Amino acid sequence: MAVVRWRPVMRDLMSIQDEFNRMVDEFFGRWPSLRSEAGSWWVPAMDVYETDEGIVVKAELPGVRKEDLKISVDNNVLTIRAEKKQDGPKDVNCYYCSERVFGTFQRSFTLPNTADTTRVKASYRDGVLVVEVPKKEEAKPKEIQVEVQ
Repeated sequence: MAVVRWRPVMRDLMSIQDEFNRMVDEFFGRWPSLRSEAGSWWVPAMDVYETDEGIVVKAELPGVRKEDLKISVDNNVLTIRAEKKQDGPKDVNCYYCSERVFGTFQRSFTLPNTADTTRVKASYRDGVLVVEVPKKEEAKPKEIQVEVQ
């Protein structure tokens, strides 16, 4: 009877994962321009919801300056654009770890016909953008008292 060495499957998978991570790190470490291009796009987290008063968009935009935000409405399409500019030294020889993302971002949302696009309001505080698009008066829910006889 032959003795077979027991090797857990997970250990093998972890070894393969470690080797793959090492190769990717080595490849991107040699080509910083590829690394920076890979991180030049970003998609911030957003919530879009409707209330009785209108549509609300909340976007997490940490690190974005107020001056680098642009909000527009054209033909019932709300567009949010932002640029997150890279900070820090430009003369870095080699990054050991670069996980922050920089670059431009744009998202567009088609608003319902009930939206009053002439009264859009936006506020930006602590890295959170809040855009409020009120409903047209005729679209808001109305309560009518009906007398029961």
